[in-house]
Amino acid sequence: MTEFCDDVIKLFPLRAIPDVIKLFRQQLNNREEEPDLTLLSIVTGLIEHSLTTKVLESTSSSSTSANNNNIHSNNNNVEGGKNSAGSDPSGNFPIIKYDTVEGLYKRFKTVLAPIEKLLVKNTTDSKFANREIIKKVSDIIWNSLLRSSYKDRAHLQSLYSYLCGNKLDCFGVAFAVVAGCQMLGYRDVHLAISEDHVWVVFGKTGDETIEVTWHGKGAEDKRGQSVAPGVESQTWLYVAGNPVVCNRYMEVAAIVSAINPSLTATSACLEVADLQQQLLWLLYDMGHLKKYPMALGCLGELEEVEPTPGRKSCEELYNESVRSAQTYYRNHHVYPYTYQGGYYYRKNMYREAFASWADSSDVIRLYNYSRDDEEIYKEFLDIANELIPQVMKLESSGHSAKSILRDSTCFANLLRFYDGICKWEECSQTPILHIGWAKPLVATIAKFDHDIRSQVIIKCADQEPQAQHHQQHENGKNGSAETDKGAQALNNNNNNNNIVVKADTNVRNGSNGSVAKDDGNSSSMATALPKSLEAIVGKCGEKLLNPEFLLQGGGQPFTSEESTPSSDGDSNLVSASIGTDLLLSSGNGNGDEEQAVKLEKEKPLAKEKEDPEVDLEPKRPVIMLYSQKMKGLKDLLLTEKLNTNAISLQITAQSQVQVGGKKLRGSQLAQGVASLSGASGSLMSGDGTEGNTRPKRARRE
Repeated sequence: MTEFCDDVIKLFPLRAIPDVIKLFRQQLNNREEEPDLTLLSIVTGLIEHSLTTKVLESTSSSSTSANNNNIHSNNNNVEGGKNSAGSDPSGNFPIIKYDTVEGLYKRFKTVLAPIEKLLVKNTTDSKFANREIIKKVSDIIWNSLLRSSYKDRAHLQSLYSYLCGNKLDCFGVAFAVVAGCQMLGYRDVHLAISEDHVWVVFGKTGDETIEVTWHGKGAEDKRGQSVAPGVESQTWLYVAGNPVVCNRYMEVAAIVSAINPSLTATSACLEVADLQQQLLWLLYDMGHLKKYPMALGCLGELEEVEPTPGRKSCEELYNESVRSAQTYYRNHHVYPYTYQGGYYYRKNMYREAFASWADSSDVIRLYNYSRDDEEIYKEFLDIANELIPQVMKLESSGHSAKSILRDSTCFANLLRFYDGICKWEECSQTPILHIGWAKPLVATIAKFDHDIRSQVIIKCADQEPQAQHHQQHENGKNGSAETDKGAQALNNNNNNNNIVVKADTNVRNGSNGSVAKDDGNSSSMATALPKSLEAIVGKCGEKLLNPEFLLQGGGQPFTSEESTPSSDGDSNLVSASIGTDLLLSSGNGNGDEEQAVKLEKEKPLAKEKEDPEVDLEPKRPVIMLYSQKMKGLKDLLLTEKLNTNAISLQITAQSQVQVGGKKLRGSQLAQGVASLSGASGSLMSGDGTEGNTRPKRARRE
């Protein structure tokens, strides 16, 4: 009895990539039956193994090309020789026979036979799987694996690897469990995929969860346990309850995304990459990648290496991956942004790269760090200690007005990047930021001149951030931190580290040129005072009056030392205009009407002088800091001369420090940053209590 219908059998043998595409299309378009995960995983695994693993084995076991050509079989499962990398792809591609696939399919059925007998004995008629059945499938697969240190190797994700070598990686075990449950007739068992882990969802409503595989380098596992809401489920490993929960078609996409074309760390098999690329485009056209950000990023990487004519560019695919994460997963996925940032870095688009990295850090701050987050930790460490310093090295090698070192938005994104990592560390059991993080940070900040750093308007969040992104990522690509001129005016008096906003923005409100400080006050003043006096009264709260002007009516109405700090002389322009108004009014106390008409004629000329400067004035980026460490660094970051020792001590300080048997929270620690002593390294809390004096010792404790 054959295992497959005639529509499948007639597609064999598979001799080239188009034949494999036809098989996948037949499975995806079948209205009567859902795609057979076991069949598709065996086929892709067989092709990948034939074109990668066997090529490496033949290369290592023979020293001549003649010997390489003799190795042309895969345990008698595949026909077709392995030619050199430059040969015709059709000659490289193995011939996949139906008998080979059917034999492997039956072998997997044999593995599951004990469970089938158990189900018959229990005469269960339920269409939905339960925890016990899934655990038994997991046990059978788990106990049949080889016990050796192979888990980090490539090409172990398919059922072909399991059936021919009893080897599976973390993803492979979870996928084998889902494929086994499908073979047993349970359609409610599906994969739930985070960015570094896989588990299973099941049940009538699909809200029950179960661990079926391990994670990390250890052999320990949590199989059988549910992914219950709690501290652990709020970590990045479990994406805080926002995994990609697959249907059957998305599980096919997971099969394709898991294909690994790599031969070595620096080389890949072009035929396997081409197969993966074409299969992903097939799934994309059918709409099965819409809710799968990682698959979209994978397709973007393939398109970056070998663009397909007439298709979307890799940049568009990276952007689509970001939008998918924002739309369907509450912006809790980090890798879409790191995919994007890596692309911009490789294209020397450093402004966009900084924005993408800052956006990825905005996501990671939503989590608490745990030891299981090793992969994403290494990703951020690589960005902070390798990529950003390399960008700084390249940008500082020459003097250019277009350099990112002259861009305050890039500096704002740098602060946003580190703020997210500091927030990630807060309330975690394990500290993150050691001296290896602090040194590159200090060196990078020092590359930005004070006039650039001081342009950034820094706000501090008073409450915990909501689990959403601060802005749409598309706005970030244009240089990207918030640039709201209204926010600048509001923060002008609250943040004394920021550059003073130009006076003409306060003066220009209506044709009469009056100062708009408060709507209620200005309206009442307008009715009670002449227009000329209204202007000077409005400025009295900001500048000192000139005694000579008041007594003798000559000179400027305000003292010179208060008007000179303006960068472009706008204060002088305002003072001169007000002085002219007052002199006119003092000459004729009852001539306000005539003066107003006269001033109306002069105002357009003044505006013509002011407006070009305002239009050319660069927007000042506004950022919000959430972490206590970066809040404590706010003053230090904007000073003219950087205190590198204080910055390093603050970055490497503990988020939770024991003080007299009492925990010192990050907020208290940040309050004491001004009391940092460079000699002893002591920390003073906000109430003057001396804290732990040795961060390294505290970290070991």
